[in-house]
Amino acid sequence: MLTTDYLIIGSGTAGMSFADQLLTDTNATIGIIDRHHMPGGHWNDAYSFVRLHQPSAFYGVGSRQLGSNRIDVSSLNRGYYELASGPEIVSYFDRLMQERFLPSGRVQYFPMCDHLGDGRFISLVSGAIQQMAFSKRLVHATFLNTQVPSTHTPSFRVAEGVKLVTPNLLPISAPGHQRYVILGGGKTAMDVGTWLLQMGVRPENIRWIVPRDSWVQNRDATQPGDAFFERTAGGMADRLEAAAEATSVADLFERLERRGQMLRIDRTVRPTGFRGATLSILEVEALSTIKDVVRKGRVRRIERDAIVLDEGTVDAAPDDLYVDCTAKAFSRRPPVPVFNGDQITLQLLRVGRYSFSAAFIAHAEAVYDDDVIKNDLCAPISTPDVAADWLRNMLSDLRNAKRWAAEKALRTWIAEHRLSGAGFPDTGAASSPEGIRILERLREARPRAAASLARLVAELDRPI
Repeated sequence: MLTTDYLIIGSGTAGMSFADQLLTDTNATIGIIDRHHMPGGHWNDAYSFVRLHQPSAFYGVGSRQLGSNRIDVSSLNRGYYELASGPEIVSYFDRLMQERFLPSGRVQYFPMCDHLGDGRFISLVSGAIQQMAFSKRLVHATFLNTQVPSTHTPSFRVAEGVKLVTPNLLPISAPGHQRYVILGGGKTAMDVGTWLLQMGVRPENIRWIVPRDSWVQNRDATQPGDAFFERTAGGMADRLEAAAEATSVADLFERLERRGQMLRIDRTVRPTGFRGATLSILEVEALSTIKDVVRKGRVRRIERDAIVLDEGTVDAAPDDLYVDCTAKAFSRRPPVPVFNGDQITLQLLRVGRYSFSAAFIAHAEAVYDDDVIKNDLCAPISTPDVAADWLRNMLSDLRNAKRWAAEKALRTWIAEHRLSGAGFPDTGAASSPEGIRILERLREARPRAAASLARLVAELDRPI
C-alpha cells in the first residue's frame, strides 16, 4: 500500500498552490491524484487564446514567479502587466512539478487517475486500482468543480446540420463564415468576441446571445507594484467609500461605475449579473461595437433557420457558426468548513485570489494546531453570480482581513507572500503625500464600509 502524509485530489491551481506551500512550511510528504495527464487542472482543457483576467503576478504558486512582470505595449491590455496565456500556465505547472515537486522526494504524482474515495484511485488508462493511505489529511482541491466549454454538455438542443463549436475549435472553424453567433454572456463569451474582432471580423457580422448582462471589474485597479499604487490602493479606497455611502445594490454599482471601478459593455443596459470578470477599458470599448445583441433569455433550441430562446425566437442562417460559451465556470455550491476532521476542502478566502487562498490554507494547516482557530482564519467566500453577491463577498473579505490583521506573524506572512497582492514597497508611492492620503482613506473607510455592507446584506436576506 502507498503511504503519504497529505493526499491531494486535483493538481489544478488550488491543489498545486496548497502543495507548494506545504513543501515550504513543513517536511510533510504529499500524494497528488488528478484526472489530467499534466498538472494545471482545467487549463489543460482551455481554448488556445484564453488568458488570465488579472496580472500573472497574482497567479500560480508562492515559490515561483509566473511570467516576467512585463508591461504589455501592443494589445488591448497595453499599459498593464502581462496576462499569462493558457499554454503558458500549463507549462508553468508542468515545470513546477518536474523541477520542484518531484525532485524534492516528498511528492508522489498520479496523473490520469480518478479518485474513488478513501484514498482508492483508478488509472483511467490501465484500469489498475491502487490505495494510498494518508496519515494527516485528505485535501479536496476540486470543490469549485471548474467547467470549461470543451468539457461540458450544452443544455440546449441542436438540429442536424447546425455548426456548433467550442472556443477550442474556433481558430480552425472560423474561416469562411458570414456570421458568428456567440452563445453566453460570461468571460468566455467576452474572450471570443474580442478574438473575433482582433482577427478582423466586422462587428456587424457578430451576433451575441446574452442571457444576462454582467458588470465587469476595471483591470486598471488590479495592477501590482509601486508604479500602480495610487490606482490600485486608491481603487480599493474608492470601492470601500462607495460601499460605505451606498443605499442599495443599484446605488452601490452606480457609485462604483462613477469611480471607474466597475464597467458595463452596453451603457444602455443595467447589468444584474456579476461573475468576477475583469476587463480593460479598451476591451470593453471593442466589445461595445457588437450591436447585434439578443437578450431573450437562454437558448433552448437551435434550428437551421431559427434560434429558440426563453422569451422568443430570432432568425438564423444555415451557414451561421455558433460558438458555445455557456459553461458555468465555477459551481455555486454552499461553502463548507475548510478543516473538518481528516479532510481539508480548499475554497476561496480572498476575493479573486484562488491561488493565494489555497496557499493561505496550507500555511494555516502548518502553523496552527487547533482546527477551531484554523476555520476561524479560513472563512470561505462563495463564488459570485449576481450583483448582490459583490456585497456579500466584500463583507466576507473585510471580515477575513480584519481577523488576519489580529495575528502579527500572519500579517507579516501575508505582506511578504508573492500571491497576496498586499506587498507594496514601504518607500516610494506608499510613503508619498498622495500615498499617505490613500492609506488614511483606507483606514477610515474600512469600518464604515463593513457596517454599511452588513446593513445592506441584512436587508437583502430579510424575508419578504
